Amino acid sequence: MDPRSAHAWQSMYPPLACHDSGWLAVGDGHRVYWETSGNPLGLPALFVHGGPGAGCSADDRRWFNPQRHRIVLFDQRGAGRSLPQAAIGANRSADLVADMEALREHLRIGQWLLMGGSWGATLALAYAQQHPQRVRALVLRGVFTATLREQRWLYSPDGAARSHRAAWLRLHDALAQPGQEAAIDAPAQRWLAALAAQLDAPDPDRALRAASAWLQWERALMEPATPAYGAPEAGALAAARIGVHYARNAFFLPERALLRNAQRMAHIPGAIVHGEADRVTPVAAAIALHAAWPGSSLQRIAQAGHASSHPEMARALIAAVDTLGAGPI
Repeated sequence: MDPRSAHAWQSMYPPLACHDSGWLAVGDGHRVYWETSGNPLGLPALFVHGGPGAGCSADDRRWFNPQRHRIVLFDQRGAGRSLPQAAIGANRSADLVADMEALREHLRIGQWLLMGGSWGATLALAYAQQHPQRVRALVLRGVFTATLREQRWLYSPDGAARSHRAAWLRLHDALAQPGQEAAIDAPAQRWLAALAAQLDAPDPDRALRAASAWLQWERALMEPATPAYGAPEAGALAAARIGVHYARNAFFLPERALLRNAQRMAHIPGAIVHGEADRVTPVAAAIALHAAWPGSSLQRIAQAGHASSHPEMARALIAAVDTLGAGPI
């Protein structure tokens, strides 16, 4: 393990077990996994995982003070332990926002603090803008607002691919048909469609190779010391299938909607923590969100990339949760 990652985990609260869990039927055949830990009478806090499609882990409970918070984790549709796994039907941003609200009602929570990074930050913003009266505060890392500019950076040959050429070539080599060269300069929609077809292939080996190619591309943009993707094969396939589904559909969000609607959150305090060296979600998105959201603060972490495992990033996130989660229980 990278020493910096070890230091990051040391900054977090100790490991803890969940005290309640279940599956919530949310319609369209989906059942969303949820769990709670920490203080059952504490201030509710929801962790919104990234991906899309990555799911939660036990370590995600550790961002919150277990004495002060009623900690809620959930796996988004098709992700993690949610059922059916890897399902992309009826799986859009609006569906996930509705699931979060259904979970709040199911757990009888009035207001909660939301924490999310990357896609988790995107979804937390979408929820807060639709249900601002239900959000006590927001803590966001590696902000992604799903604008066309951000999508071009991730999925076009003139974006991140220019500085990560080897990883880009490996991704497209995995998509090439036998006897054909990889179309490394193909428009994003074309190669994403080809990748989606391989992820849906009846041959499980072919589908897993495509999933590995997708996840390797995402990992290449992270900090070099970021731990390898640890999901089992089925989880890797779900993460890739759902991630490509959202990427192909512009994340089911109108252009600049999260920035245009930021005034709906004017009364909500929020902390934005972003790495200066973030190559997945460049810092420009965080700057634009901070400018549009009067209640926010922006902390830019020098030398940090996209990963929450950077020790300065971890410390800043925990400090933000502790500060915004302060007050009487």
